[in-house]
Amino acid sequence: MKKYSSFLKFLFVVFASFFITGCVHDDKYNDPNLEGYQCQDLTATLTIAQVKALHGSAAYVFPANSTAVMEGYVSSSDESGNIYKTIYIQDSPTNPTHGFTISVDAVSTYTQFPQGSKIYIKLNDLALGTYGGLVQLGVRDAEAINTGADAVSRIPESAVPAHLFRSCTIREKIVPKILTLAQMSANTNLLGALIQVDNVEFTNRALCSNFAPDGVTVDRQIGQGWNSTSNQYLNTAVVRNSGFASFANQILPAGNGKFVGIFSRFNSTYQMYINRVTDLDMKTFPRLDLLTSNPCNIDLTTVTPKTIAEVKQLYTGALTQISGTFVVKGKVTANDESGNLFKYIYVEDATGGIRVNINKTNLYQDARFKVGKEVYIKLNSLYIGNVNGELQLGQQFGANVGQIAEADVYKTFFDTNLPISAVVPTEKTITQLTAADVGKWIKIKNLEFINADLGKNYASGSPTNRTLKDCSGNTILLRTSNFASFAAAEIDGGRGDVYAILSIFNGTYQLWIPKQIHADLDNPRCDGTVPPTKLFMEDFQNGLGTFTQQSISGTQAWATSNQGTGSNYYAVMNGASTANEDWLISKEISLNGYASYFLSFDSDGRATTPGNPLQVLITDNYTGNPTTTTWTTLNAPLDTVLGAFGFANSGLVSLNAFANKNVRVAFKYTNTTTASTTWEIDNVKVLGQ
Repeated sequence: MKKYSSFLKFLFVVFASFFITGCVHDDKYNDPNLEGYQCQDLTATLTIAQVKALHGSAAYVFPANSTAVMEGYVSSSDESGNIYKTIYIQDSPTNPTHGFTISVDAVSTYTQFPQGSKIYIKLNDLALGTYGGLVQLGVRDAEAINTGADAVSRIPESAVPAHLFRSCTIREKIVPKILTLAQMSANTNLLGALIQVDNVEFTNRALCSNFAPDGVTVDRQIGQGWNSTSNQYLNTAVVRNSGFASFANQILPAGNGKFVGIFSRFNSTYQMYINRVTDLDMKTFPRLDLLTSNPCNIDLTTVTPKTIAEVKQLYTGALTQISGTFVVKGKVTANDESGNLFKYIYVEDATGGIRVNINKTNLYQDARFKVGKEVYIKLNSLYIGNVNGELQLGQQFGANVGQIAEADVYKTFFDTNLPISAVVPTEKTITQLTAADVGKWIKIKNLEFINADLGKNYASGSPTNRTLKDCSGNTILLRTSNFASFAAAEIDGGRGDVYAILSIFNGTYQLWIPKQIHADLDNPRCDGTVPPTKLFMEDFQNGLGTFTQQSISGTQAWATSNQGTGSNYYAVMNGASTANEDWLISKEISLNGYASYFLSFDSDGRATTPGNPLQVLITDNYTGNPTTTTWTTLNAPLDTVLGAFGFANSGLVSLNAFANKNVRVAFKYTNTTTASTTWEIDNVKVLGQ
């Protein structure tokens, strides 16, 4: 099955953003109508401070027959969607001494417990635990009880009416407690309370970006106090914003001023949550860092426009600093959403395309760098350089062109405020490509992977080249990063159109696809053959999966690991200093209904003192015991570079001798006490064609 999850996620985010931005246009709300909601005035027996004190080094559970009642004033509001399934309270509407966190499995709690409400909490059957070092109120679940974890789950929505009660008579205005960022560490009792920080501003790494990308929760940093010697803030803290907040797509305020939000913490990081964006008043200039005006706007009357072709003409044959007050306007054609591109984007105009290097991750989450977005790039003080034959923009890195510092992104990139529009590729054939096409978004029709690459993945352990060809035999490389979300996906075996960025490396053209769907090759191949069908697949993402291991001798056994590969798991066997014989045996596989059959897999071997090679075997008469089964050895290529990490693909190994039979494939590991190789296996496939 093709791994198009990133593409589907993109569609979801697009539709979600339409919904969010289409339904909420500002941050102005009316008070909820509380008529008819249950209210009750109770007598509190415990203060917030006394309840928190009950939590020691482990979770604390209130007995079922407890009559304890805690009271507090609601400091938060989830009306904007920035606060999720949490009610924050404090012990006084003004000048509080304690705040607290209540975890509830309910949304829109502002309709029943609006900010300023006095509430009472019946504590029977509830529990105290921690999350990220923050003590909170919830319930204990079976898993936490069995493991002894100091954790609680959210109070079920159905149980909220039995435990939380709004006062029928008291609702106060919550006056935020004024703190400095430096005072946070000495005021942890206030975690959960509404606080105000004055003379504060969002730092330059956050300037001119949105509060949060659609559907993604992110941290934005604020700073207070300024050291003119080091040009750094004296104190910083984190503002945590939800991508589902009604104000998520708004640009952060660029000035200095007053910040009001809920005081919280995750482990050692102090963070704040915004109730509503109108609580912020950050419009004053100059800022602490001496910016005198809003830096997020560009005055086009003060700059000279350049086309991308003209920018490339500024290159003098060596690393060139651009000194003119120039600006180039380009449409983003590719970003880092799938991980195949890393810390750079491509932009294009009618005259060409160019790579722009930026020292920042998750560029695709920035509204300025979404594919199809037009952006202004201020060129003054940037550098243009030649990297292996490709002209690129960035800042100086030694004698080469490097990445634009994250702190300088706001100075360099400016939103055109134009809507996203489709990226139209330039259609070419392989033989038509020229140097002028490098950096452009192109389309090449009717390509297929060469036979030697069939059955392989896009990348194995390191950036990998695969070869595409047209029906006339002309070829071009497709290069894929091992960090791409589709790196472990199998390339398509058919023919189709490829959409990609064209790059060049020392005179050789290369294609980079931002997403797997950009090489959707499902049509019959040039010779009329139909792409192979996958009959069996095991990627070891769920343990050994459809394989079983049998240890004949030794103390080690086949297992799975993801060491060095992030989220990708593989099967691994290392005999160490013990003599071993260990088998990894597939389930039964039917070789029926096709003319030809093939095995494909990835292997990686590593050894200081190499031991026996891994054996790849097949049988059509498995007895249940590998030592009494008759096996046939397959001539399957294995990794030969045993001194470094990196998977090698076997290519297509013929299984035609076992056509119309039910077979099992096995990997047999042996070693001695003095010579041992670590063998790793991944992406085992059996194909029919």
